[in-house]
Amino acid sequence: MNPAATPNSPHSADGAHARHVMTDEERAEYERLRRHAAVRHRRARRAGSVVLLLSALLLAPLAVVAAWVHDTVSDTDRYVATVAPLASAPPVQDVVINRITDRVVENVDVQAVTDSLVKTLRDAGAPPRVIAGAESLEGPLRNAVRTAVDRTVTSVITSDTFQQVWEGANRRSHAAVVNMLTGDREGAVEAVNGTVQLDVGAVVDQVQQRLVDAGFEKAAAIPDTDRTVTLFETEQLGKAQDAMRLLDVIGTWLPVLTVVLAALAVWAAPAHRVMLMITATGVGVMMVGLLVVLALVRRVYLDSVPPAALPADAAATIYDTFVRFLRDSTLTLLVVSVITALLAYLYGPGRVARGVRAAADRGTTATGRALESAGMRTGAVGRRLAGHQRWITGGVMAAAALALVFWNHPTVGAVALVVGVALAVLIVSAILASAAGPDGPEADPAEQLTVS
Repeated sequence: MNPAATPNSPHSADGAHARHVMTDEERAEYERLRRHAAVRHRRARRAGSVVLLLSALLLAPLAVVAAWVHDTVSDTDRYVATVAPLASAPPVQDVVINRITDRVVENVDVQAVTDSLVKTLRDAGAPPRVIAGAESLEGPLRNAVRTAVDRTVTSVITSDTFQQVWEGANRRSHAAVVNMLTGDREGAVEAVNGTVQLDVGAVVDQVQQRLVDAGFEKAAAIPDTDRTVTLFETEQLGKAQDAMRLLDVIGTWLPVLTVVLAALAVWAAPAHRVMLMITATGVGVMMVGLLVVLALVRRVYLDSVPPAALPADAAATIYDTFVRFLRDSTLTLLVVSVITALLAYLYGPGRVARGVRAAADRGTTATGRALESAGMRTGAVGRRLAGHQRWITGGVMAAAALALVFWNHPTVGAVALVVGVALAVLIVSAILASAAGPDGPEADPAEQLTVS
């Protein structure tokens, strides 16, 4: 403190005269400038949130598709889970059965069999009626062969063995392609300097061992070199591997970027609740658009497949099976968007929202009072719940959101389960809070949770 600055010093007098008292006109101008700056600030925040929102909405369908393609292309387990139902789909089974049966019947020369029979009968001096009957056996014999082959092929295709063979073949082929595209040297198919090579080392080892066991001891001297077979060379292999790396990045980070942009749009907006409702509604609209696009692509695909190449029902089954995870993800996001928009609205000042909240409060309060009247008081626990209802609601909603985020490929059923559990927890918490009983001298200080 400066000792010279005393009430009697000239410095204090100068300081007192230096203070300026704002006039009414100056204060009005100051408030006007403050309101103007606040309006400009709100406009800037609103414009920034709109840009972020539009970016998130445009990226939302691309993020869903990119994540689906990434999982289908790079994840062998996911790919096998995608195509596995095709082995048990009746339209696909019918196509496989018919084509295998046709191929087998084509390799059976029924006409040669009937011609041989006719020649044998003619050489044996059989009557003309018998020979004519033998000549007419070609059609029935061909039908009998087809029936027998069809029965055998059907029994194999409709069995569990075909399902296992189908999944095993798809798993091996997909893993080989992924290893080739990613440059992984662990698989039998490898990509080396623009060439695709097949490693036959395991086969060579088995052949070598069998030759040695058969007495060809010199087979043990087979060299370990030259155990790869070049399948083909291509200049496009490097581009395919680069595309695979790009897909790996996009499929992983594009969904994250979309969520971050949406969250920033809500945070930057002056009215967070309203922007959350708008964002959720916008994402829902984009998911509906994606479902419409999938339906249009399905129609175009079915029109482009010739019936001679693939029946319409089989083509529809293949398309629906292949994109079902994409459709499920889109429906899940649509349901989450609708629920989010509804919750954001119910937390608002609207007449319907206030009516819903009041009805819920009356219901839980009446239930709690009924429990209290029956002697089932929650005591201090209920009073603590009543005092922290906002924190409890926020915590339950945050836990529900995290459960969906960390759920591996959540479905509409998973969303319904999480929402149902969250609502049950909130309802039970509100009921227990309403059954706390009186808070005064007549309440037991040591009371916790009593149930009579």
